[in-house]
Amino acid sequence: GIGRAVAVALSRAGARVTALSRTAADLESLTRECPGIETLCLDLADWEAVEAAVGAAGPFELLVNNAAVAELQPFLEVTRSALQRSLDVNFGAVLHVSQIVARQMIAQGVPGAIVNVSSQASKRALRDHAVYCSTKSALDMLSKVMALELGPHKIRVNTVNPTVVMTDMGRINWSDPKKSAAMIDRIPLGKFAEVDDVVNSILFLLSDKSAMTTGSSLMIDGGFLVS
Repeated sequence: GIGRAVAVALSRAGARVTALSRTAADLESLTRECPGIETLCLDLADWEAVEAAVGAAGPFELLVNNAAVAELQPFLEVTRSALQRSLDVNFGAVLHVSQIVARQMIAQGVPGAIVNVSSQASKRALRDHAVYCSTKSALDMLSKVMALELGPHKIRVNTVNPTVVMTDMGRINWSDPKKSAAMIDRIPLGKFAEVDDVVNSILFLLSDKSAMTTGSSLMIDGGFLVS
């Protein structure tokens, strides 16, 4: 939901947008909504296919790394397959796609901005989220190192770190008041984030309005981390 909304918002703002997903149906409905958006149907875990397709689709000036998986398991039951899949998508794919796009930016000699979609789970331990919390923490640190090394090339790198977001999936997973109450009680603003809350923060970090911001994590958590 977040990635789709970002793609639509950028397209309507006049950007040339390329959207990547492994789900063809999602891409088809996206192009029906915004016919100008180009699409790539790829599994981000397939490095060779991503290298070829993203390399051919560029160059780009802006990048949003939003794809992620959440395979929730208690710590004592974490499986190797869940760990590997999460590392491949939540961390490895961000590193790889960012390498491809940043190299294009540098070769073109243009400034750029990269926003990685992280989570409040990178900052706070959550039950059954051992792998998810860890990969999002790794993503935050990767983003800081990227900001450090890419800064001399005028490429900014930041993260957004949302709480629960009311995407279609979010509404399904958190519709039970008994489940949601415990989380909402820890959020001073007393509600979960809407998709637009995240989209607007991403657009800010992509824009020149944040020209002096890099290596930062923008919390979109309603104050969850201060409680």
